[in-house]
Amino acid sequence: MIESDKKAIQNKEDWIRWQDARKDWDTYSRADIDFYLGNHFTKDQKDKLDERNQTSTTLDRLYSAVEQFKAIITSKPPKFSAVGREDSDSKLASVWRTILEYIWDISDGNEEFKQVVHDYAVTGLGYLYAYLDKEADFGRGEIKFKCLSPFRVVVDPASKNRWFDDASAILVGLTMTGDQLVNNIPKLKDIIDDIETIGSGGDEDFPSSTQQTTQSTFTPDQVKDKDPTQKSYRLIEKFEKVKVPFYRVSFQGSEFIVDEDGKDELEADIKFISNDVEFIEIMQTRIKVTASVGQVLLYTHVLDTDTYPVIPVPNIWNGTPYPTSDIRKNRDLQIYLDKLLSIITSHAQTSSGLKLLVPMGSVENISTLEEDWANPNAAIEYDPTMGEPHFPAPQPLSNSVMTLPKLIEGYIDLNMGIFELSQGNAEAAPRTASATMMFEDFGQRRSKSKLRDIEGSLKRLGKVIYQMSKAHYDFQKTFRIVQPNNDIDEFTVNYYDDKSEEALKLNDLGSGEYDIRIIGSSTLPSNRWGEWQVYMEAYQAGLIDQTEALKKTEIFDKRGVLERTSLVSQLQSALANAEDQIKKLGGDLQTAQRETIGARQRVEVEKTKTTLHGIEADAKAESKVQVNKLQTAVNSLGKSQ
Repeated sequence: MIESDKKAIQNKEDWIRWQDARKDWDTYSRADIDFYLGNHFTKDQKDKLDERNQTSTTLDRLYSAVEQFKAIITSKPPKFSAVGREDSDSKLASVWRTILEYIWDISDGNEEFKQVVHDYAVTGLGYLYAYLDKEADFGRGEIKFKCLSPFRVVVDPASKNRWFDDASAILVGLTMTGDQLVNNIPKLKDIIDDIETIGSGGDEDFPSSTQQTTQSTFTPDQVKDKDPTQKSYRLIEKFEKVKVPFYRVSFQGSEFIVDEDGKDELEADIKFISNDVEFIEIMQTRIKVTASVGQVLLYTHVLDTDTYPVIPVPNIWNGTPYPTSDIRKNRDLQIYLDKLLSIITSHAQTSSGLKLLVPMGSVENISTLEEDWANPNAAIEYDPTMGEPHFPAPQPLSNSVMTLPKLIEGYIDLNMGIFELSQGNAEAAPRTASATMMFEDFGQRRSKSKLRDIEGSLKRLGKVIYQMSKAHYDFQKTFRIVQPNNDIDEFTVNYYDDKSEEALKLNDLGSGEYDIRIIGSSTLPSNRWGEWQVYMEAYQAGLIDQTEALKKTEIFDKRGVLERTSLVSQLQSALANAEDQIKKLGGDLQTAQRETIGARQRVEVEKTKTTLHGIEADAKAESKVQVNKLQTAVNSLGKSQ
């Protein structure tokens, strides 16, 4: 026999006590699920309708309303991101954005979030659960999260906080068969027969239905006994808050925080550091996990986070751990709608199959009358002295009765925060695009209010993952995110750079020397064409650049477009510069040519002038000689006379 562990027994007692306190909520929530699945009548109600020859067919408005609400809330992929509170934190904030997006992707975040929204709308309470997957990344482990069924979580009934921060503990249970338990925890193989079981007819993770199943729906409570040879075990994880010692270390004018292990290491090496070291003990809240199955304790562990990793997403919160759902608010309206359908159908049956009143004794054989009545050419004898057969005409239904279903459907949509325009009804849309955008924005205000509540839980999940990641990712690891356009964002954390004189640990997630704020993003739909028109007009007006305008398009390769556009712009700029240079050089060449021609012309002129001066000198000399000869001749002639 296995010795019972006190902590395991305490886990089981807490589970039974708090689950009993939640029985009524389980019953109501299961009825909400039945209404979502179309099972609107109990067995007694269905039998009564059958006795009255009335239909038990339902006019299911809740299913379509919930599906439309889920489509609106999850229209855009949800994310949580990180921003630095100061400029000095911006670098590591970008690293954390990549890490958080990486964790979202490996956890199938979009699908898990949609299931949480489903539980939020149907049962009134969804759960997100952050955990360490020790087998991931070949044993190095990954931080992940998933959706938990609201029936798998029990909470201290005394909690009055929206996210159960004031609860003494939160218990997560999972009913498993023996084979499932051994597959997940192989060390239990040899003692599985000695572990306490839930027992036949024991409580399961899903409450049983009280409704009459009118459709072929299979829920966990219906399939739990498909294999009666398997025993059932309950694995319980208990999360509770404990105080853990940390130490603020003062050394040479600086301070830093260490845990108890870090303090022991410093004290061991204190003689090599300095005697001037001061340790100030401070108690901090952390989450302790105690896991057990039956009377066996599996493990205990303290998580490096002060927030419960089981994050509730309550719908209509009423100050207790038992919130109300949208279906529960509209269940009476759906019953009223089903009743109207039954009345209208019954009246149609009465009108199409008229009753014949026959005076007693006027017809010898009623059976023969019924057979002959179906023959349009039959001749029927009756005794007119006893009275004439006649039809009792049914009273016509009032027009107001026929308008009631549409009115009730409108009330259901109003309570759910969805409207005909949100469901793509073109008849409800205005004539202009701007008016349609305005009405669509107004129609989302109710959904935005609900989304803000959901985002509060989403941000808490991001905070828990951030804290758990700081403690877990203390080794060198590269995070890669592949974008839809095949671009890759990549960061490596906790690596050393020894290229400088001193080795530096870069992107140290555990240093604690930065301040990161976790934020969420809207998941509501938007009018893409309307937004694109606004951005296009702003781009044409020069208010935004091309990069900002491309963000609102559905172009696949945005980065490639920007790179090619940038290259084309660079080439155009280079071409323009080259053209300017060519024009400038062309002008200089023309000037140089003009100057060369002018210089040549001046040289030719000078040469010509030199030649003319020579000719002029010769002419003057010759003229002077001739004048001298003439003068000599004149003088000679004068002497002879």
